[in-house]
Amino acid sequence: MSKILVLHGPNLNLLGKREPACYGSKTLQEINDLLHQEAAEAEGIELESRQTNSESELIGWIQQAHAEGVEYIVINPAAFTHTSIALRDALLASGISFVEVHLSNIHAREEFRHKSCISDIAKGTITGFGPAGYVFAVHFAIDGILEKRKFSDLQ
Repeated sequence: MSKILVLHGPNLNLLGKREPACYGSKTLQEINDLLHQEAAEAEGIELESRQTNSESELIGWIQQAHAEGVEYIVINPAAFTHTSIALRDALLASGISFVEVHLSNIHAREEFRHKSCISDIAKGTITGFGPAGYVFAVHFAIDGILEKRKFSDLQ
């Protein structure tokens, strides 16, 4: 069974209540439910989602991901996007491919949100598509896992 880990950073537990004009009206639970449905349609793919307001907990999860059999990470680091070199280092050290997701278009917001500490090491960045961005990222991760399986089967 292949595993995708979806990580949500600080304040995303407030989705649906927090600035709905910017982040939409869906709750984090609704987004996670949608992602679990998408993964369930792919054969042999397990999806786990976690949210934290703690940078150290997020880094710990990334460090543990390889030992937990995670093949792909989908991450919305939220505010840590713009500040956390430690998060960047953990993602690099994990060796696990990841997609960076943002509900809002960070490039159309305040100047300090334009710079991401992880975009240049991500397989891709999806920004500004609301919850659909997570769905796109999960589909990309599934495709990457299935492609890897095909290659492994040929050897």
